[in-house]
Amino acid sequence: MSPSGSLPQLRRILLSELATLPVPEPKIKTDGDVLAWKRKQSYEDYAIFLQRLNESVVDKVLPWTASHSQAIARTLELLGTLDRWIDEIPPLESPQRFGNLAFRTWGTRLEERAEGVLASLLPGEFSSGIPHVKPLLLTSFGSFKRMDYGTGHETSFALFLLSLMLLRFYEPTIDEERSLVLEVFVRYMELCWKLQDTYRLEPAGSHGVWGLDDSSFLGYIFGSAELREQTEIPVDAVLKPNLPSTNMYFMMITRIRQVKYGPFHEHSSQLHSIAVGVPNWKKVNSGLLKMYEAEVLGKRVVVQHLPLGGLLEWDSKAPTSVSQSLMAAPPAQRHS
Repeated sequence: MSPSGSLPQLRRILLSELATLPVPEPKIKTDGDVLAWKRKQSYEDYAIFLQRLNESVVDKVLPWTASHSQAIARTLELLGTLDRWIDEIPPLESPQRFGNLAFRTWGTRLEERAEGVLASLLPGEFSSGIPHVKPLLLTSFGSFKRMDYGTGHETSFALFLLSLMLLRFYEPTIDEERSLVLEVFVRYMELCWKLQDTYRLEPAGSHGVWGLDDSSFLGYIFGSAELREQTEIPVDAVLKPNLPSTNMYFMMITRIRQVKYGPFHEHSSQLHSIAVGVPNWKKVNSGLLKMYEAEVLGKRVVVQHLPLGGLLEWDSKAPTSVSQSLMAAPPAQRHS
């Protein structure tokens, strides 16, 4: 295992501090609030977290079968529980193209059982963190009112994981961070795909053919990081059919082909442009980080429902400027 090298360290919040912290709630109501968030401590924390996750998976392939911590195992069990609920709550007979009402039943179960599910995840002293991460978990799988799913919900799940790392339920080590991406986040993606397919969830805030993806973004970032240092697989390999599930980028492209019809360059013009116009995976990876900051974190309609505050500090400003934090060039390699 390599040391962290020049990667920034993620701060720690002591469990004893939780009693003084509010629970997170939506804070972003205006475009000005979006700009204000970029100067907050929580934005810097998230930027550091994504940098560390991104670097942890460079040159790694799926499926990932390395041993993992009990914290990772418990998280996978939580996602497995939510997956089984889908089997127990089948879709209703409905003529609607989008939004099967059974999704609201699934969501009601999550709301009613969230504390119990989190109690299984967070044993002992970590149980004091349950009220502080529950709002993030509840907004990680789609809107039960609008019956849609998008990059804001995906970001909420990433902030859920960040919050637990700030509390050191997860340790900020390269092995733990790698497991969070290659095991936990992959499992989360598969769960969300099952939710979308079973309950026909509408893409939230879709940009149609002009968006990168109707529902997801982080899988492309992590997948391009996996491919970043190798030279055997060119960027335009994604244009070939029947891609192997050896990295998250290929998994995302395969998913696109499963849910969209017609020529790839027509229904996914952004992804096609990347495939034919970007010379290497390093540029893909850095470009996607910039795009995520601009098109996801920088859009009020995407981030306005994120629960912030408390562990994800809203009232305090970051000690340094973080406006370029996600867009910074990748730091020294630490991916052995």
